[in-house]
Amino acid sequence: MKIIRAEERAAQVPNPEYFTGEVRMQPVWTDAMSERARALNVSFQPGARTAWHTHPLGQTLLVVSGIGRAQREGGPVEVIRPGDVIWFAPGERHWHGAAPDQAMTHIAMHEADETSSNVTWAEKLSDAEYSG
Repeated sequence: MKIIRAEERAAQVPNPEYFTGEVRMQPVWTDAMSERARALNVSFQPGARTAWHTHPLGQTLLVVSGIGRAQREGGPVEVIRPGDVIWFAPGERHWHGAAPDQAMTHIAMHEADETSSNVTWAEKLSDAEYSG
């Protein structure tokens, strides 16, 4: 058994090239615990969100607090709430983040492929796209 205390998992500010607004990420588990799987506790302040992106082996989100939004390319902007589980298929272009007036935190889980890639980033989401 290994216990990794919260204070040992320093929160990080992600690359602003791939996010809009104030976002903090904290690893749930690290590569030292799994060579392929990753989980991050991601907190978005109101209006904050990711850029468009894909994951080679898909991604699962578990909303733990607040109200958010998520969208797959070509689909409607969906409201996401605590307890919701959102799955994006491998290669499915998507984004996710907080609602305009509420913060949101989710656990993001995904795996790296055989080349160690776990995400491919694209352009930032426009305000019009975010508004749906």
